[in-house]
Amino acid sequence: MRGQRGRLLLGVVLAALLLAVVFWQVDWDELRGALRGASIGPLLGLSAVTVGVYALRAWRLGFLLAPLGRVRFVDLFSATYVGFAAGLLVPRAQEILRPWLISRRYPIPLSAGFATIIIERLVDLITVLVLFALYLFVLPTPPQQTAGALMGVVKMAGAATAVVALVVLGVLLALHSHADRVLGLLDKILTRLPDWAAGPLRRIVRAFSDGLAVLRAPAGHLAAIFAQSFAIWLLIATGFHLNHAAFSLDLPFHATFLLIAFLTVGVAIPTPGMVGGFHAFYMVTLHQMFGVDQATAAAAGITAHAFSFLPILLFGLPLLWREGLSLGRVAAVTEEEGSPASFPEVQS
Repeated sequence: MRGQRGRLLLGVVLAALLLAVVFWQVDWDELRGALRGASIGPLLGLSAVTVGVYALRAWRLGFLLAPLGRVRFVDLFSATYVGFAAGLLVPRAQEILRPWLISRRYPIPLSAGFATIIIERLVDLITVLVLFALYLFVLPTPPQQTAGALMGVVKMAGAATAVVALVVLGVLLALHSHADRVLGLLDKILTRLPDWAAGPLRRIVRAFSDGLAVLRAPAGHLAAIFAQSFAIWLLIATGFHLNHAAFSLDLPFHATFLLIAFLTVGVAIPTPGMVGGFHAFYMVTLHQMFGVDQATAAAAGITAHAFSFLPILLFGLPLLWREGLSLGRVAAVTEEEGSPASFPEVQS
């Protein structure tokens, strides 16, 4: 639990620093005025869209797990909402808790389930990069977009991320396609380690490789997963577009594609509830890229965060009861199941 406390403390410090950056030069009276002037209807629409996003995420998770076993949608829905809700409050909980909840009810090893989470994130990243490329090279440039050095940096970062994503995908494909060779090489390396260390590592690699089975699924199955992913991210874009409508921001729908690319970086900063990183990158996008005044940009970031994450907590925390969990138990599971020794024995 000491590691959890350390990560939480670091996250709080990072969140405070990022929030300071967001509000440092914002006029508080203008911020309050922008928040009071926001239309509640589109914001409620944002929350409704968010519910649909996580239902779609649960549906897609079932497709990712399909080569390992069939999982009922009600369990996928519960694991998805509980995992994401817990992840807002407990560092690292989301990536551990979802496969752990599935493995409790179904014969799917934790490390194999964790592999599907890696694939899920990779598919999400590829989808975001495709939308980003559409914004940059296909769709008309919004008249509100301001030219500057920042766009050049964004393009370079996007290209570098695309290269990394392709490399990771290649490594995962190689691991799954040539698991025996990888395990043979690993055995040669592990012979120098004591059995208590070598055994768990062998089991992890084997189970992780099994979890990558979806990469060799029929083309139709993979196409369905990518179609689900585009549906998820277009729905997320719809939510942000509704948020902009709440502040009467005359931005085209595809402006949200650039916003999503920025937010992908912001939410990767390890802060509790994605506080700070989400707000800072939302404001930078609206203010620096589209010329929205700082107070309105900051207010839009606040409402987008609140109305998109509140539904996750409203659904996820009650579902903790269904799973027989508390936040203390979630923290313990995250710490325990993130340890290599916790992964179960897998039959070859």
